[in-house]
Amino acid sequence: MAIDISLVRNLPLFRQMEPAALARMMTRATPQRFAKGATVFEQGADAAAFFFLLHGRLKVSQVTADGQQVMMRVVHPGDLFGFARALARPDYPGTAKAAVDSLVISWPMAEWDTVVEGNPRLAMNAMQNIGQRLDEAHTRLREMSTQEVERRVAHAVLRLTQKAGSIEPAGTRIDFPITRQDIAEMTGTTLHTVSRLLSAWEARGLVEGGRQKLMVTDAEGLARIADPED
Repeated sequence: MAIDISLVRNLPLFRQMEPAALARMMTRATPQRFAKGATVFEQGADAAAFFFLLHGRLKVSQVTADGQQVMMRVVHPGDLFGFARALARPDYPGTAKAAVDSLVISWPMAEWDTVVEGNPRLAMNAMQNIGQRLDEAHTRLREMSTQEVERRVAHAVLRLTQKAGSIEPAGTRIDFPITRQDIAEMTGTTLHTVSRLLSAWEARGLVEGGRQKLMVTDAEGLARIADPED
């Protein structure tokens, strides 16, 4: 299936590319659909390709040396991901699975250098993308090192609504299936603790839950929990 250039030319990663350069890049790309729950790549597998999420949501998790599973990030539409070569490693550091039906574009990893060197504007955008990921990782590390659990969970939920929020009359709904276990893994705590916090927040009218569903009904109230000094 050929990629319609109009689907990508206005996206931030490609917006400043020359049309001819973008067309050449897309001729080397492979689009692929992943049904909900399907694996895009697995932790430890040879990094044969790098990817761009055109539609959907992905969850990236990692199993630590002691066997603990940690949810590292959510991949949102417009995100570049799986670029192991840019991180100077031969394998994927985590497992990426489709949280909902998703459309992914991939390129052979061997073309990373050619793509980056031949498209300086794309290279700059890609570096900004990588920088944002590092900044997010540092923020999460700082929160886990310095903040109590309730603040960490509140920050995580607010970030999800900012990145994947769908505005509805009752509040802002996270627009892909998110479990309490996912939130526990993202914040370095337990399922029991997250369940207790969300139940308490529901009682206070801050959120509404459900099976793999979460809506923030009082963002200001949740923000006061996340940053009580503000």
